[in-house]
Amino acid sequence: MASGIAVHDDVVLTFDKIRVRLQGADKQEQLKLVLFKISDDGKCIIVDEDKCLKVKDLNGEEDVFRKIVNMMPTDDCRYALYDCSWESKDSPKEDLVFIMWAPEHSTIKKKMKYASSKQYIKAKFQGLKFEWQVNDMSDAKDSSVFIDKLGGRGVVKKLEGKAV
Repeated sequence: MASGIAVHDDVVLTFDKIRVRLQGADKQEQLKLVLFKISDDGKCIIVDEDKCLKVKDLNGEEDVFRKIVNMMPTDDCRYALYDCSWESKDSPKEDLVFIMWAPEHSTIKKKMKYASSKQYIKAKFQGLKFEWQVNDMSDAKDSSVFIDKLGGRGVVKKLEGKAV
């Protein structure tokens, strides 16, 4: 690893939790969003335990996209996995989206550290179809940029059960 930063085993276990649906498991307890960060000592990527959302945390939420964006720090970088529920004109879909959050108010050093480590965390997340990179708030001002990542308004008809 060129960046010298390892991926902690808990990151892989958390990926398996968000990816796998166990029969009979309570759907409300499923992970919907998980944030990952580089540890304070700078040696490994870890789960940001305080920044996880379950399906039940989004019940009744009018704007799920805004809730997810508000979970992100305004002055620090993060990686995230978002279990996105959306509908195309053909069928409902659920896909994991990898998010690289590098806001403009984060330091250059942190942005470079996260950018150089991204390939290592993504390598642990097999089967991802979508990636959304946020470098400034114009990338996250509303759901339109995110919808474009899923295929655009011509493809996406609903996002988290709401018409787009």
